[in-house]
Amino acid sequence: MDRPMVPQLASLAAILFTTLVFLVGNGLLGTLIPVRAHLEGFPTLAIGLIGSAYFVGFVLGCFSGPRWLARVGHVRTFSVCAGLCAAATLVMSIVVSEASWFLMRALFGFAAANMYMTLESWLNDRVRNDTRGMVFSAYLGVNFAGLMIGQLLFATAKPSTFVLFSLATVFYALCLIPVGLTDLKQPASAPVPKLRPMKLFRISPVGVAGCIAVGLANNAVWTMAPVYAQSQGLSSGGVALFMVAFTLGGMLVQIPVGRLSDCIDRRWVIAGTCTLAAVAGALIGLFGSHDRTTMLITIGVFGVLMLPLYALSIAHANDRMPREAFVESSATLLLINSIASVIGPTFAATVMDIYCTQALFFFTASVHTAMLVFTLVRLRQKRAAPSHERFTPLPPETATLEFDPRNQAP
Repeated sequence: MDRPMVPQLASLAAILFTTLVFLVGNGLLGTLIPVRAHLEGFPTLAIGLIGSAYFVGFVLGCFSGPRWLARVGHVRTFSVCAGLCAAATLVMSIVVSEASWFLMRALFGFAAANMYMTLESWLNDRVRNDTRGMVFSAYLGVNFAGLMIGQLLFATAKPSTFVLFSLATVFYALCLIPVGLTDLKQPASAPVPKLRPMKLFRISPVGVAGCIAVGLANNAVWTMAPVYAQSQGLSSGGVALFMVAFTLGGMLVQIPVGRLSDCIDRRWVIAGTCTLAAVAGALIGLFGSHDRTTMLITIGVFGVLMLPLYALSIAHANDRMPREAFVESSATLLLINSIASVIGPTFAATVMDIYCTQALFFFTASVHTAMLVFTLVRLRQKRAAPSHERFTPLPPETATLEFDPRNQAP
């Protein structure tokens, strides 16, 4: 590592460590909620609705976050929302009902959106142009590491007890400490970006369609895959490893796929990943497996194939946008993705309820097939963008309103 990078990362250690601790809680809770709901006998549709509730809150947070940051600043916004996350998590352990969990998950999503915006805009404000890419790579690693640690912690206690909810709450409380003690200067107030989805669709139909596909398919998997794994006979430890394999697959492939998309028309890479993800989803749905090793390998490969689509879609959209519009386009794409994510888990749960848990992967295969067809049609209708912005890998859970290493002139 270059010497100038060491003090740069050290100065941002409080934010990066806060992000790590917060994502550990999210990784744990994201696996725990569907499994515990299944154990409590919640209908599959109700589990999907609870997953969708998170994104209902997230959409609302997209609108409130910039205004809260401008009004009370980063530390206060983060502190209030971390408190809401902790409270919502504890209430879920006390009041175990479908209605309560729906409301608490929506509250959690609202708070999480604000927290992501706080952390990412703060990092973006403090990094230098010459170190922006390296800092973003560190942020990406912290996100994936936090999620996987949290998923592994799922195996440390029985999901039928309150212990794992309490453990997640501990992490939401601990993530307040680094931010509360840091002397890092808070960013100045920034203008609230305009959100114009139809304008963006006219400029980049494939980019917008990709974010919709991710909201429908990827977030259905994040919500319902633990239920599928549990129905296949995996223990708590097996479910934890199942989700880690999925996350790890997505982490390992982000940069290689992204660099490939820097060299050719990004739409061909999107079409290729959608083709392979559709085939993999159909094969898992058709054949499945009750062997743990086989399940871990197949879900890891599935993560490799489907998780890069979000970053590819945003990169393609930004290829067609002027540099000064990157913040607006990223905010709009986030909103579009969040709205689609409200629909995805519920729709997938409905399909699983009607047919079987393996139908989750037929649902994702249909979404990826539709995205493939749309992308191929656009390839015939319009030429590639005249120049590429460099690909930026994105974490699986992120606000990405401003923290984009391309949104500042070099």
